[in-house]
Amino acid sequence: MIHVPDRLVASQVKYNGEAGRAFVAGLPERAEEFLDRWGLRVTGPSMYGMASLVLPVERVTDGMPAALKMQILDDETEGEPVGLRAWDGGGVVRLIDHDAGTGTMLLERLDEARPLSSVADTREAMGVVAGLLARLVALPAPEGLRGLGDIAAGMLADVPDAAGRLGAEDAAVLRDCAAAVREVAGEPGDRLLHWDLHLGNVLAAEREPWLAIDPKPLAGDPGFDLLPALMDRFDPADVLWRFDFLAEVVGDRGRAVAWTLGRVLQNGLWDVEDGEPGLDGEQVEVARILRAARG
Repeated sequence: MIHVPDRLVASQVKYNGEAGRAFVAGLPERAEEFLDRWGLRVTGPSMYGMASLVLPVERVTDGMPAALKMQILDDETEGEPVGLRAWDGGGVVRLIDHDAGTGTMLLERLDEARPLSSVADTREAMGVVAGLLARLVALPAPEGLRGLGDIAAGMLADVPDAAGRLGAEDAAVLRDCAAAVREVAGEPGDRLLHWDLHLGNVLAAEREPWLAIDPKPLAGDPGFDLLPALMDRFDPADVLWRFDFLAEVVGDRGRAVAWTLGRVLQNGLWDVEDGEPGLDGEQVEVARILRAARG
């Protein structure tokens, strides 16, 4: 029996509407199809995120542990197997098999009970994130991935309307972030980015101590990858040292500031699109701190 958690159902309906309903309704049948196709049996309860259902499995023929991941295909998720193949297990979960038609993936099994968020020492955890980040962005992005240049252009085009739907202070933050992005948008970069590298998306493993999971790959500047790790265990007093620590990995602090403000802009535009009355206060604080440090 394949259990589809209520929170996954709710998030799919909220963000994907009827397509999300159809995806959720088809999950039990899809799971049975790929369990049979790839010769797998389920070994534990369902796991899930905002966009995917993951079943712990093992291969019947040899008992190899793995994870069967099913998610809706969209601009973010369709690049995941492309990125995973390029990284080939270097600092990230390994792709074992993939169905292009549905986006279903068979992945290396990691220890879901030991995310990096379980490490109490924030500096130690940031050290792990920095080490993984350095390895992941060292690769050039393969052809066919969405690009930061197009994403930035779309964001900048959306700013006037979004700012008009916010209060004066939040609108000013949005415009300031957009101004920073305009300065770097002509050189969006060509590295392979994870896009969602935070403590919950790093799991303990056997072949390496820690491996990243759940990338939403794109081609771009590594500075666009820093914000998620700044938001874990958010503390304004920690923002600057965390940022500087991670910026050392990407090399150009000024560009890293601009592209991190770009992530605040991206999230702010999504908040407006979702009907939120204002920007996220913690991300506004990150923008304030980085703009002040930028001078």
